Amino acid sequence: MSGRWEPGSPEARQAEGAGIFCLPVPTPFLVGPVNLYLIDDDPLTLVDTGPNSGLSAEALIDGLAALGRRVDDIGRIVLTHQHMDHIGLAGVLARRSGAEVVAIEGLAECLGSYTEWMAADDAFAERVMARHGIPDDVRLALQAVSSSFRGWGAPVQVDRLLAGEASLEFAGRTLEVFVRPGHSPSDTVFLDRDAGILIGGDHLLADVSSNPLIARRLEWGLPGRAADEALERPHQLEIYLESLAQTEAMEGIELVLGGHGPAFRDYRALIAERRALHERRAGKIRGLLEEGPATAHGIAERMWGNVAVTQAYLTLSEVLGHLDLLIAGGAVTSEEDDGVVRFACA
Repeated sequence: MSGRWEPGSPEARQAEGAGIFCLPVPTPFLVGPVNLYLIDDDPLTLVDTGPNSGLSAEALIDGLAALGRRVDDIGRIVLTHQHMDHIGLAGVLARRSGAEVVAIEGLAECLGSYTEWMAADDAFAERVMARHGIPDDVRLALQAVSSSFRGWGAPVQVDRLLAGEASLEFAGRTLEVFVRPGHSPSDTVFLDRDAGILIGGDHLLADVSSNPLIARRLEWGLPGRAADEALERPHQLEIYLESLAQTEAMEGIELVLGGHGPAFRDYRALIAERRALHERRAGKIRGLLEEGPATAHGIAERMWGNVAVTQAYLTLSEVLGHLDLLIAGGAVTSEEDDGVVRFACA
């Protein structure tokens, strides 16, 4: 679980002084509450919505009321990425308020065809898991869990499409838009350059590493392309590290408002810390392979034990991401036999 937003902290006061208010709402997930951000400008804008649940809706309504606002006052809803703890209530809120829904183009297709997209994601995950050694019974259990979670999200029609390097205009500010895939394929961050504030979604979090989960590319669209997708599995950690490098090079950021946990200031130090974490983890995985060749799931079991079963897709994503780095560096090789990939020290 991540830490929590800290009301009354210097960081919170700085954000509020710039007209950006955090509205934490509960989620049913291990990560804990998700931070929504209300931008008190014209139009009144909500960044992310929380999952599709009564508890989340109630917390949002209460948070708005504490600021003298109602759902009906929201004029624009902006979405940072496709995960259901961030987009689940978007459709409900848009219908109630008449707010314009804004997101990048690939995310718009995902959200408009939410049920079909989730089914394609599950089918893709099934093929990746089978190819990398996760047993049939574990895959079946994970698919059941994934299906049970789908109700926390819901379809929503996106009204305005954003391109990378676009901007969102308000009466009193401009938000610059930057696409930063990695944690998900659709991660988008928003910079209020005059205030020095970056609204970062889950791209970079203060207390926990933003796990680069293996996912279908947005450009694959619907329907999925069956087995071809598993063979073309995106190297999600490499994509994420490139996005971190792009954020590291940005100027004018004094404060980062994340999708979970407290706000933070020294984003470059945190990026260096995350990069070092991934280097250490890659080294550990290379060491585990000295025990002998293994599938990615087998490596996860060596590393985390039973957690590799209960959190099989998360740990598989972690291991495959670091194996991609090791293969690119010439430290590890891979070989496929009867549809299953095994890795070994080079």
